[in-house]
Amino acid sequence: MATIEHCLYCFETLAAYLGGRKCMSLEDIQKTYGEYSKDSELGTGEAGAGGSKFESLEKRTPTLRRVADSDFSESSSSSSPSSGSTVSLSTETPATSIDSLPSEPAITESPLFVTWNTVSSRTGDTSLRGCIGTFEAQELDEGLSSYAITSAIHDMRFDPISKRELSSLEVAVTLLTDFEDCDDAMDWEIGTHGLRISFTDRGRRYGATYLPDVALEQGWTKEETLVSLMRKAGWVGRKDKWQSVDLKVVRYQGKKKSLLYPEFKHWRDWVDEKENEAEA
Repeated sequence: MATIEHCLYCFETLAAYLGGRKCMSLEDIQKTYGEYSKDSELGTGEAGAGGSKFESLEKRTPTLRRVADSDFSESSSSSSPSSGSTVSLSTETPATSIDSLPSEPAITESPLFVTWNTVSSRTGDTSLRGCIGTFEAQELDEGLSSYAITSAIHDMRFDPISKRELSSLEVAVTLLTDFEDCDDAMDWEIGTHGLRISFTDRGRRYGATYLPDVALEQGWTKEETLVSLMRKAGWVGRKDKWQSVDLKVVRYQGKKKSLLYPEFKHWRDWVDEKENEAEA
């Protein structure tokens, strides 16, 4: 599944890109986060009466509000202005292990999405700011850095994210897993499966996808989800005729982790402090 380190890496990549500095590698971030967590547990790093200055991000990260990264449009469909993302597709979608228990090897490649949201300082509500992903398995070090920049700068639905916006951002990383062909259009579970549909109608090909949390968060039935997904793909047929369309449906699962900028900044300050101590 996606991790805090993956989110830190996306923020680090974007901040370095916008700041014109060298970016830390995913491997280095994973190492420093391990040290950061140990410092937090030991209460080092200018601990005050309330505990460690550098408390673990896993403990500090609040329960996040709905992240608007769950609607994803395939490259063959027109993107909805209110939701969705651009994706890069391969002809075959590989299955990916989701086991991230300590005793198992860490995931090194996966289909993925990187989403940027702006967070209202007044209400805490999130708004989609950019999202691009791929169904083709990516090496995480290269894939996350690439899509962190692509989704922030090259999502054509939005202006490029600027440096001054960093403090208002939230990032979400989703790793996609367990792709399976559905026996029929209803062979999936709300809240568990994401959907990738493809179909042909009147000589035109369509395709679109929703991540697992979309239907549940929207309160949709399976039929409403499928019709909405067909609309997302650009289909303009009559709503009551959707069942006459021969849908190919692939279900999958997604493991997502989200992180707010203040959490990234807290970790980044710790890294800078350690580097300054090493140079002193």
